[in-house]
Amino acid sequence: MARKASPQVELTERDLSRWRLVEDFKTRLAQAAEAYPLHPTWSDPERLLHYPDYLSLFLLGLLNPVVRTLRGLCSASHLQRVQQEVCSRPVSLGSFSESQGVLNPGLLAEVFRQLSQELPVAKGPAHPGGRRWLIQDGSLFEALPRMYWALWRRQGQAQSQVRLHLSLDLAQNAPARARLTPGKGCERAAWRTQWQRGDGFVADRYYGEDYQLFGELDEAGVALVVRLRDEAVLNVEEELPLTEADREAKVIRAAWVWLGCKARYRSIRLRVVWVQTDKEVLRLVTNLGPEELTAAEVALLYKQRWQIELFFRRVKCILGCRHWLAESPQGVAIEIYLALIAALLLQLYTGQAPNRRMMELIQFYLLGVATLEELWAGVERERAQLARRKKS
Repeated sequence: MARKASPQVELTERDLSRWRLVEDFKTRLAQAAEAYPLHPTWSDPERLLHYPDYLSLFLLGLLNPVVRTLRGLCSASHLQRVQQEVCSRPVSLGSFSESQGVLNPGLLAEVFRQLSQELPVAKGPAHPGGRRWLIQDGSLFEALPRMYWALWRRQGQAQSQVRLHLSLDLAQNAPARARLTPGKGCERAAWRTQWQRGDGFVADRYYGEDYQLFGELDEAGVALVVRLRDEAVLNVEEELPLTEADREAKVIRAAWVWLGCKARYRSIRLRVVWVQTDKEVLRLVTNLGPEELTAAEVALLYKQRWQIELFFRRVKCILGCRHWLAESPQGVAIEIYLALIAALLLQLYTGQAPNRRMMELIQFYLLGVATLEELWAGVERERAQLARRKKS
């Protein structure tokens, strides 16, 4: 049975003894494999390297600060402790490389989906508009020049990039849905595959360039709060009154509008909220009326959009997902999904998104330098410091 952690519950000594990220990952992997079809080669009796060992060793490469190359990872598999806790046997370079071609990343996508549903929802007021709000954005990961499938653009020297399209759950401050494409993949096209009826999305200016997209979202029963570009043409239909709460949220104007300068490109009827910041005036568009989502709630929702940028930073800098242990499309997808799974597991165990200091403590424990009690004491100190910063 998968363990669910909660930041409000005091962990016991028995709970602490279960701090085994790799073991937990293997358990979840086995559960996902029951419902997800695997390549026939994994059931071949002559195959020595099994998929749980392969993926667990891959995960070790993301969590361990020492192992940063594929050769180093295979070398670590010859260590007795690694064989006892991570993989059951030594792994050759050829076996490790070959496995990425016969493992469907969809298996990890299923583990990721199940994990994202286990995270506790933060305490606070009901979801604005009675919806689950997600922040939508994409981020580029540098790829190697020989990863030709990831070619993004040619400006001087050819550039290769991998793009992660992510939906971050605002209440959990954790990823809920993900999709990987080459860098040239359109973010709005990927977004179309990720929304579900009843969702609410917060997004930046790029997602507000296609006015027809707003109609598709509304027809699909999806709410939106999207920033408009300064060049957007607004045809004001009706000015709306502001409340005191709206003004406190720095809202200076609200109106029903139609977007677009030509009739054939015009949007559906939308509401625009003007918000004054320290640097500029933001124009935020939503398809919900004031009775469903106040102007103040629109402003506060968009203010949370920055959380997804912080998550991308954690994946790239704290988890170190910048060095590719695999270079094929499937191998890259496996590595990105494992990074997302590692982020969710760490948040599930610690009760919050791990920062750099917390990740260092976890790595000290995985290296055997720190005890489990020292690790948990450090996690509690980080929690207390974060609480003090929020109050100040």
